[in-house]
Amino acid sequence: MGSEPRWVGLKPSGIRYSAGINVDLLSAAADAGIAVPFACKNGVCELCEARLLSGSALNTRNQQMIPVGARLMMCRTVACDHLELEISAVMAAGKNQPRKFQANVVDVRSISHDVYRVELQLPRRRELSFHAGQYLSVILPDAEPCYFSIASSPSEQNIELHIQASPEWVSAQKVIDALTSGEAVSLELPHGKACLASAPEKPLLLIAAGTGFAQMKSLVEYLRGTSFSQPVKLFWGVRRHEDMYLRSMARQWEQEWSAFTFQPVVGDDEDNDWSGHHDQLVRAVLATGADWKNVEVHASGSPTMVYTLMDALIEAGLPPEGFFSDVLEYAPRS
Repeated sequence: MGSEPRWVGLKPSGIRYSAGINVDLLSAAADAGIAVPFACKNGVCELCEARLLSGSALNTRNQQMIPVGARLMMCRTVACDHLELEISAVMAAGKNQPRKFQANVVDVRSISHDVYRVELQLPRRRELSFHAGQYLSVILPDAEPCYFSIASSPSEQNIELHIQASPEWVSAQKVIDALTSGEAVSLELPHGKACLASAPEKPLLLIAAGTGFAQMKSLVEYLRGTSFSQPVKLFWGVRRHEDMYLRSMARQWEQEWSAFTFQPVVGDDEDNDWSGHHDQLVRAVLATGADWKNVEVHASGSPTMVYTLMDALIEAGLPPEGFFSDVLEYAPRS
């Protein structure tokens, strides 16, 4: 096959990625943003074990071909042809089963007039696997679970949340009170199917309203750690300038990552009609003139915003399967 990259398919997840010449399968998977478990990268820990289902692969330790049906260590294997592997440790988007964890609170700090940045540490972090764009629930005694997007990349050791809370929002304020009490907090994660298990093959449009930015932060920081080179454009819609609590971070991404552009969308300070700002955000997205048949859209915000945006983009030519939002799962249309 010359110098052409080889495709590696993973079962049962259905994920596929490209592996270059003389690049081990584990490194190629990492470049594609696929979270294969590993510890040593030299074939000793056996965490990256898989089974060869089809194709030709070489063991780089002994320079011998690996028979079909045999086990292999992805860190010590290169593809000589297109491959199909069986590895149950790699899950498709949204297929990780939620589990309960106890987390220690590392930090809670105000980053705007009503948004807190929360940093949590899981003593058993190695046991947790989640995909960029997923969310979790905070479980308090005698209360319904409260759901928040995970703002950190899956590669980060600690979990970051952005929680919007003010005195009139009782449930969110209870969460902040619990997080600042000094006690450990119960979490359940991961949740959500609108996430990335590997780097996509199309340009990305990311659209957030308010603290929906947290989900987009996870996606952006995840993609920056891969070899993804397609254009990424982030729209962030807020009512007032002060609601854009991490504008400087988005601007920094734009300066440091040539594939990334950021477009803030701020409503009229005197107009508190949030539906009007939804329309403004949708108009800004439509004005990009994107090739809607060749783009992937991820949206995070209220159901009203998400469905208004989805309807407009599908009418403009976006295939329905190119639109991703957790709203479609937790607030389906009747």
